[in-house]
Amino acid sequence: MQVQRFLFWVDSVSTWCGKAFAWLIGVLMLVVTAEVIKRYFLNDPSAWFLDITTMMYGATFMMCGAYTLAQDGHVRGDFLYGSMKPRTQASLDLILYIVFFIPGIAALCYAGADFAHTSWIIREHSSITAEGPPVYQFKTFIPIAGALVMLQGVAEIVRCVVCLKTGEWPARLKDAEEIDVVEQQLAKSTHVDDESRKRAIENVHEIDEAAHQRGLGERAAEEVGRHPPGEQR
Repeated sequence: MQVQRFLFWVDSVSTWCGKAFAWLIGVLMLVVTAEVIKRYFLNDPSAWFLDITTMMYGATFMMCGAYTLAQDGHVRGDFLYGSMKPRTQASLDLILYIVFFIPGIAALCYAGADFAHTSWIIREHSSITAEGPPVYQFKTFIPIAGALVMLQGVAEIVRCVVCLKTGEWPARLKDAEEIDVVEQQLAKSTHVDDESRKRAIENVHEIDEAAHQRGLGERAAEEVGRHPPGEQR
């Protein structure tokens, strides 16, 4: 229980940060729209537009890295990985985390902290445009993002150890997934009776849980969502 509580706590921190910085996408859209209007309709382009959009997108990209790892959303070779048993998956993940992940993220934190410190000392400004905006605040996100990814990486290593002991992957704090979309579609469908709808939702959860143990959760949920039981193909 203590281990699972720790895993959920780390997942919640990563999820909160990812969702918070995801709002920058909306701000970025508004900034781009305003710049298009100024540039093409008012003939008054902004000098800092490229710098500001680059910093907002970069902050979103970096600060959502831990969230993506918490949701098991990073790219992997499912063709081989998905056919492995949970303990084999955990062994492979543990080796890769120790050999590549920990040294790489540690280097990112160390170098990022040095970049941010130097940038703050010299009050660095962007050199893309004349009299560009300050970038030392933006560079502070580099070590922060690295620390968040490292924290989530520690949780993933703990997950690997638990899986090696128990033979099953421990629970993960889930966010919105395709399986939720399946339930919403079935709930609103007028072509499926109540009994078939209930049975379909139960089957979706069973398939998703079984597929998650083999690393194919998203693919199975998508297939069920494409052809839910009770629907003619």
